[in-house]
Amino acid sequence: MAGRGDPPEGTPEGLPGGGEDEYRSVVFDEAFVRAARLQEFSAQERMGEHAQAVRSRSTWEGGRTGSRQAVLLVLLILLAFGTAIYLGVRNPYQPPVDQRAAPLRTTVVPLAPRGTVPGGQPEQLFAHSPVAEYRTGAAGINLPVAGRTAHFAESQVVAALSIAKDYLVVSSLEPDILSGATVRPVRLLLDPDQLEQFDRSVESPADDGRHALAGWLVRFDPRQAVLADPAARVQGTLRFEESGPDTLDVTADHTFTYALRPAAQGTGPVAEASLFTVHRMVHFRFDREDLRMNRVELLTSTVEAGPQACGAGSTGSLKPLLAGARAPEAGGAAVTDPYATSRPAAPSLCGALAPSAQPSL
Repeated sequence: MAGRGDPPEGTPEGLPGGGEDEYRSVVFDEAFVRAARLQEFSAQERMGEHAQAVRSRSTWEGGRTGSRQAVLLVLLILLAFGTAIYLGVRNPYQPPVDQRAAPLRTTVVPLAPRGTVPGGQPEQLFAHSPVAEYRTGAAGINLPVAGRTAHFAESQVVAALSIAKDYLVVSSLEPDILSGATVRPVRLLLDPDQLEQFDRSVESPADDGRHALAGWLVRFDPRQAVLADPAARVQGTLRFEESGPDTLDVTADHTFTYALRPAAQGTGPVAEASLFTVHRMVHFRFDREDLRMNRVELLTSTVEAGPQACGAGSTGSLKPLLAGARAPEAGGAAVTDPYATSRPAAPSLCGALAPSAQPSL
């Protein structure tokens, strides 16, 4: 006897469980039906004039859901793009506009001695002068303890201080720079915007506040003086501070003391060495591109150098008075000690070298 759910004739032979089992894994849900490309006419429609039992559904009718999703996706993309543009325009932290480096302003003050320039052996002169405890060469240019600022990381501050030190070492201690053999190592460290001014200062130095070569580097006229000791004595300070959200300033204040002798060999006082002191105050400025490219921009440079005669034309190569020499005229009223750092520069065009700055033999 057939079960309540079986057909009257019973389950067909040869098909276990009936023919329905073959299609139990196929589920014709609503989404499947809606997506069908062919649709059967209803019984009433088939009684009409239609010759076919099925009709084709339009592409739009079958894909309305997908089309709506595509439109929504496009709208979302356009909205995201518009938001990005709006935020980019409103963002206050845009990359800084590239600014040209300002021209370097230079001041060179010769310091004339009040008496005869002392002479002797370099070691003896150093030991009996204010540089007795100074360090030798680049070891005298120490970096301060660095920390981050409001807009610059600690690593960027250290980079600025290191580049400033490199410039001081190259421009004040490199033997080929001191002798005038080359200027290339200094030039390579400069901001490109200052190269034209630097080149003019090398070729045609002038006392115009812009083109004094002594403002860029230390050079002695090799026809007059040469190094008696290759190791200069150095002491000073480096300081840093922000000058704006995109610029970092470094101020260098150092005294360099060189042992020199006359270029022409001789006997007696002519063969003796003497000390020559250069007090350099250099104001550097770095933007982020300078830090990335390992270069400097010089804002101001003030040099006090002696013993040197007033009016000796020291805007190019410095012209030291050597052992046994005297200045043809006394210096200005302002007595200046080049070893007294962290002070304003001498206000006159020529100062008087403080007696305490000379070796006491």
